Amino acid sequence: MGALKSLEEDYHIIDANFLQFCASRGIFSVFFLSTVEDFLVHDVSMLMASADKLSNSDRLKQGINQLVLITETYHQPWMNGLMLLEDREQNKHYISTGSESFDVLLQGGLREGHVTELVGPSSSGKTQVCFQVASNVAVKKGNVVFFDSGNSFSPTRIKQMVTHISGSEENKVNGAVKEAMRHIECHAVFDIYALLDLLHQLKLNLKSHSQKKTIELIIIDSISSLIAPILGGSNAQGHALMVSVGYLLKDLSHQHNIAVLVTNHMVSGEGGSLKPALGESWRNIPHVQLQLSQHHTTTNIYGVYILRHPYMASGRSVDFMIP
Repeated sequence: MGALKSLEEDYHIIDANFLQFCASRGIFSVFFLSTVEDFLVHDVSMLMASADKLSNSDRLKQGINQLVLITETYHQPWMNGLMLLEDREQNKHYISTGSESFDVLLQGGLREGHVTELVGPSSSGKTQVCFQVASNVAVKKGNVVFFDSGNSFSPTRIKQMVTHISGSEENKVNGAVKEAMRHIECHAVFDIYALLDLLHQLKLNLKSHSQKKTIELIIIDSISSLIAPILGGSNAQGHALMVSVGYLLKDLSHQHNIAVLVTNHMVSGEGGSLKPALGESWRNIPHVQLQLSQHHTTTNIYGVYILRHPYMASGRSVDFMIP
């Protein structure tokens, strides 16, 4: 779906007056490369306020709500059985997490073409796992794109991990660290729109082959801190943006054989028990969902538990160490 006008035939509320209203605000299309473009980058509340000032405000607002529903529906990233079977049979590779026991649990590590989500409460090791996986890939000269939403990216911690992984002699440590750091591209992102812009650009670069380096791993730490602020109440635009981000990540991972790793915090559920944040609309986006825990705050021993995996039963767990 591209031009907004193409919706006119199927949705009576999207008529010539509504199209003119949208065009006057630079909205000509709903989707671009199967992702958010003209409509979703606008503040729906501002569009509603603009419509309120016009004589046909009720009909215009109905049209705006209709577009929100359309975008949310068309951005559902579900896969049918045939697509899942084809994905399973493709010769995808695995990226080591840097921990042997963690890799054994996942039957090889993080799978290319999959979005893997790490969930856990504060201090459960989510960011440390991101650092370890990024360091392990970079040491082997693989390229990593790291989206940092909380100013948590630590070159010092990466240096420690690279030094441990490479086992370099002291006089070679700096060279190994510098070489590894060249393979990690870090972007500070503080809202969902900045993330969408960067992911759009990355997708365009990969499709046009202008991206000089092959990307093996995309990390978003944390996805929930970017999405949670736009959710709440009946904010349909927020949910549509969330699903669109998920769709784009799945498309990038599948089309370009990239392993995607995102982190998500936990919130209180029924009876005070903890559950992954972002709700049911997001829950079905990651292919793999893993829960982390730290056994003791003074140790570097962590536990990982499979909440959901397309090829393995949930409930399996293992302890692992982060240096």
